[in-house]
Amino acid sequence: MIESLTSPVARSRYVRGVHLSPDAPSPAELARLLLTLSDGLPGPGPALLVPMDDITALALAEHRTELLGRYLLPDQTPERLVRVADKAALAETCRAFNLPHPRTEIPAGADEAAAMAWSLGLPVVAKWSRPWLLPAGSGLRSTSIVRSLAEVRALYARTPQAGSRLLLQRLLPAGRNLDWFFHGYADSTGGCSAAATGCKERSWPHGAGLTAVGRWTPNPAVERIARELLAALGHRGVVDLDLRLDRSTGTYHLLDFNPRPGAQFRLFADREGLDVVRAMHLDLTGRRVPPHSPAYGRRFVVENYAALAVLTSPRRRPDAERGIEGGARYGVAGGTETGAIPVAEPAAEPATEYGDLSRRVETAWFAADDPAPGFAMTWAWLRHALRKGLLALRLPGRSEGLRPATGPATALPSPPQSPPAARVPSQEACEGDMTKGRARQA
Repeated sequence: MIESLTSPVARSRYVRGVHLSPDAPSPAELARLLLTLSDGLPGPGPALLVPMDDITALALAEHRTELLGRYLLPDQTPERLVRVADKAALAETCRAFNLPHPRTEIPAGADEAAAMAWSLGLPVVAKWSRPWLLPAGSGLRSTSIVRSLAEVRALYARTPQAGSRLLLQRLLPAGRNLDWFFHGYADSTGGCSAAATGCKERSWPHGAGLTAVGRWTPNPAVERIARELLAALGHRGVVDLDLRLDRSTGTYHLLDFNPRPGAQFRLFADREGLDVVRAMHLDLTGRRVPPHSPAYGRRFVVENYAALAVLTSPRRRPDAERGIEGGARYGVAGGTETGAIPVAEPAAEPATEYGDLSRRVETAWFAADDPAPGFAMTWAWLRHALRKGLLALRLPGRSEGLRPATGPATALPSPPQSPPAARVPSQEACEGDMTKGRARQA
C-alpha cells in the first residue's frame, strides 16, 4: 500500500502490485481495506503484514482478531502499542521504569505553553502526542524545534487541527556521535532474536530529524537499555528506538519508540540478508531465526536528505563535539565503563569475517539492479527544487531556500514513502538470494 500512485516505490521491479491507501485513514478503515485486499492475494496461506507507519501498526493491533487467518501478525495489543507510540504516554512509561527521558511538559493553553517553554529554556522540542492523526498537507511536523515564544503560541493554536496534545520537551544538545538508534525484533517467546545499534551521523533537519546517514556501530549500553525496556513492556514485533546521549550527565535518553520498522532498517542486513523484517517472517512462519551476524561500519544513506544535510549543516565547534560516554546501567557522569565508542572520535569497529560487507553502503533509493525508483525520486526532487526556485524569483523578499524548518512550518515536504503494509516474499525467496528483495525507505 502506498500513499500515491506516483510514488517512486511503485516503479520498483520487485513490486508486483500496489494499492492506494485512503487519505487520513482510521484504524478501522485500514483494517477493512486489508481484509478486502486479502481476497486477491496469491497462495493458500496467510500473508505477513509489515506496518511501516504508526497508524498501520495501531490498526493491526486493534483489529488483530479480525485479521488473523488472513495475515500473520505478532501478538501485539493496542494498549501496549499506545503506551509507547503516544508521545505523552511514552513520557509516563519512561517515568514508570525510571528510564531517562528529556523533561516533558503538556500545556493546557497558549499562555501555559509559553510559560513552560520559557521554563524549559528556548529552543525547545515540540511534539504532537499522536502524530498519526496529523492531516496530510497541513504543514505540521510530528516533531519540530521552536525558538521563540511566538512560535510556541502559534503552534499551540493549531492543536484542534493536529488532533492530539502538544508536548514541549527540553532540547538535549546535538553533537557528533550523540544520536543512536536501536532496531530489534521481539519474537513470539519474548526474546530479541535480531537486534543492532547504529549511530546517526547526519540528520535532516539537522539535530532533530530523520536519519540522512547512519552507521552500524556497536553500543552495548544502548542495546542493554532497549532489551530491558522490551522485556519490561512484554513487547512483540519490530521496534525502532531513538536515543541521545546527554553530554552533561553521560546519560542516554530515550527520545522515541516506534513499534514498527524504522526507515533505515536495511542498514542492519547481515551477510545472508537477515534483518528485523526477515526475522519476523521466519518467526511467524514457525522457522528458526538464525543468529544475526554484525557487519560493523556498514552505512545507510538517504541520498536526497544526505545532500541537504551536508549543504545546510552548521559549522561544527570542537568543544561542542566532545561528550561523555555513559557507564553503569544508563550512564554515569564521568564514568569509565562506557560500553560504547568514544564520543569525540569513534574507535574502529571490531573486525568482521565478512570483509567488504562491513564497508558497503546501503542506499535508500538507488540500486544497480533496480534503478527506476532512484531515477523517479531524483526527478521528483528536481521538479520540487525548480518550483522553489521559481517561487523565490517571484517573491524576492521571501526566504524559502532549501533549508530545514526552524518553526512549525515545513520547508520541504517528505518524498513519497514506502507502503505502510507490505507482503514479505515466500519461504523460498527468503532462503534463496535474500539480497534481491530489497526494502527501501526514505
